[in-house]
Order: sequence, then structure tokens, then C-alpha cells
Amino acid sequence: MSDLDQLTQSLARNLKRWRSERGFTLDALAARAGVSRGMIIQIEQARTNPSVGITVKLADALGVSITTLLDYEQGSHVRLVPPEQAVRMWSTDAGSSTTLLVGTEARGPFELWAWKLMPGDGSDSDAHPPGTMELLHVAAGELTLLVDGVEHQVPAGSAASFEANVPHGYHNKGAEPVEMTMSVSVPPAHASSY
Repeated sequence: MSDLDQLTQSLARNLKRWRSERGFTLDALAARAGVSRGMIIQIEQARTNPSVGITVKLADALGVSITTLLDYEQGSHVRLVPPEQAVRMWSTDAGSSTTLLVGTEARGPFELWAWKLMPGDGSDSDAHPPGTMELLHVAAGELTLLVDGVEHQVPAGSAASFEANVPHGYHNKGAEPVEMTMSVSVPPAHASSY
């Protein structure tokens, strides 16, 4: 079984599990996530590998991290993730990529990402739930951070933080590759409030 097949199977199994635990019908999850009912059915039947954007919307709607949707393990308080188990979530032919390094559900989803953006590449995201915070550190290149339509230049060595409850994006408008580390903290979902 390929990595993509394993990812598709894990997502199918975990989406069903978390939708059931939250008590959401297919229609309720579709409405909350802004994802069609048909797409959710295809994902739960492991018939499709959804985009990062759809996966993020589903995770946000369920109040869990992407890590949890892709593979959920409980055990020791220390969880080591070797490089070969990090999950490549997005990539382009030019060589840009995002890799989910590790995540946890403690006090709401919390994730650590490694990003590489080649010159001219970028990735945009819809708004996350209120209270979602993103922190990033640029190790190389200069990141153009777009938050709610406003561009911010983040040069190598600099860090930034923002509440990600508005549309946002990460772009490389320079000539050098951008390498950055980003963490995302999402407040826990409470099924009773939906």
C-alpha cells in the first residue's frame, strides 16, 4: 500500500470516528465545514484524497487537528515522530511543500509545520475558527504573509503571529526559497454549542 493509500485509509477511518464522536450527521458536518455531503461520503469511503483546504475545513469543523484526522494514536506522554512519518500535505512541481511535523489534542489541536516555498509559489487558506492562532519563524528567504488582504514582509530571522480567523496566505515573491516553521493552535470544539 502506498503512502497516499495509507493516508486515504487513515483519513476515511478517522473522519468517520470523529464525526460519530461529535454526533454530527453527514449534513451537519457538510454545513459546518462548507464541504459537500458527497465529498464527505467519498472521503469516508476512501474513494478520494481531498485537498489540504478540504482537510483543514473538516478538521476545523470537528475541532481536531489535521494530525488527528490523518492518524490518531494514544499512548506515552512523549511522542517521537521520525522524519519518515511526517506528513507531506501540499507540494508543487516547483518544489514548494508543507509538512505536518507533529500535533496534539491537548487543550485543543496544536500543530507544528515545516514549510518550503519556492520563488513565485504560494498557498492561501480560508479563515479558521475564532481564537485560532498561528505563529511562524522564517529561517531563509523573505515570506510575504497575507492576512485579511494586507501583506506583511517577514524576512529571514523574523517571526510573526496572528489570529487566523480571517483569510490568509503565505507567498514567496522573492528570488530565494523561503523556509519557515509554523505552529497552529485551534481552540477545542464543543459539540453542545453547535
